[in-house]
Amino acid sequence: MGILNITVDSFSDGGRHLAFDDAVAHARRMVADGADIVDVGGESTRPGAIRVAESDEMQRVVPLVRALRADGVPVSVDTMRASVAAGALAEGATIVNDVSGGLADPDMLRVVAEHGAPVILMHWVSPDDYHAGAGGRSDYGGDVVGSVRDHLARRADAALAAGIAAEDIVLDPGLGFAKDSDDNWALLRDIDQLLDLGFPVLVAASRKRFIGALLADQDGSPREVSGRDAATAAVTSIAAAAGAWGVRVHDVVPSADAVRVAAAWSAGRAGRARLAGE
Repeated sequence: MGILNITVDSFSDGGRHLAFDDAVAHARRMVADGADIVDVGGESTRPGAIRVAESDEMQRVVPLVRALRADGVPVSVDTMRASVAAGALAEGATIVNDVSGGLADPDMLRVVAEHGAPVILMHWVSPDDYHAGAGGRSDYGGDVVGSVRDHLARRADAALAAGIAAEDIVLDPGLGFAKDSDDNWALLRDIDQLLDLGFPVLVAASRKRFIGALLADQDGSPREVSGRDAATAAVTSIAAAAGAWGVRVHDVVPSADAVRVAAAWSAGRAGRARLAGE
């Protein structure tokens, strides 16, 4: 899943693709580079971001989705607003990616169900519910994996109750959202516990702060955002080998290559297991 932010304040590429023609061209490049779907978002969800007006988000997203679909580009829409999701789905978007997991807008799950569309539900802690702590980290009672798993199970149940088919539900652990580095690495390490819920899992680690912290300089300064793509690809490879449904990334080529490596690795292990069984 290639990221296309039509925003001025996203942490990695805010403002780079705000112009319509630039956004279309970038989407085409990502598909040529191996993206299976382009995730279009008109509102930044980085920490501290101020929400844009609904009309502004609609104006940024819906015409672009229309143009990309006319060009044959597969599109998902990254939004927390049911109205924007409905507008994008009407123009041919195939997936709704809601970082609030359907909590920010009570109409979201109904709209998705009415369109018969897949939905990505992320683990989300509202900024109003953050506990005091570095970076707005929430309190997970010493078990971030269990807490996230239980939350996602409840969101999946809500989606099912709204009429969304089980095969149309994808779960996202929400790396970087109200979580510190240890939390994020624990979720990646124990991704099997999320997969055990029986739904596909999306990993969205691309260029995030916890990767920058891992690659910090000797003085403790985090690696610049532009220098995090190789590590992002490493996460992609591990996540793919572990059975993740997809990854959401800024730089498509290295992660597309990483998926190929993971597929070959998994095929090799499966072949060895078959031989051993014989």
